[in-house]
Amino acid sequence: MLKIKRSSSGFTLIELLVVMVVIGLLVGILLPNMLDMRLRSRDARVKSELRALKTALEVYYQENQDYPADKGAIGGDGGTFTASGVIYMQTLPESFEYTRVSQDSFLLYAPLENLSDQDVADSQNRCGVSVSTNNYYECTL
Repeated sequence: MLKIKRSSSGFTLIELLVVMVVIGLLVGILLPNMLDMRLRSRDARVKSELRALKTALEVYYQENQDYPADKGAIGGDGGTFTASGVIYMQTLPESFEYTRVSQDSFLLYAPLENLSDQDVADSQNRCGVSVSTNNYYECTL
């Protein structure tokens, strides 16, 4: 009679499937969190750039007793905010909107990617904006 020799080295099909399922679960849990972290980091950069622009506009106001008339007077997206030879901000945010409300007040805003960011609602309340968009606001109202 012929004997078949069984080797006990290697993995069974069940063991390989279990490992693949565990790896799939880990990827399914970690990937959305990683993408969400990227959104939050880009939004943090946008908020920081708007706060820096607000500070630059306040310095401009201290020197000129007036805010710039419109976004064109500040400079384009990603440009430099200069006036009368003075550099107020070296690099402007990539995407923002500016509205001068009066001689001594303005609104700055930019869209955020994270739709559940609580800072959006807080900034809109602080600036008296009643639209339901995903824009983050900085203001001097």
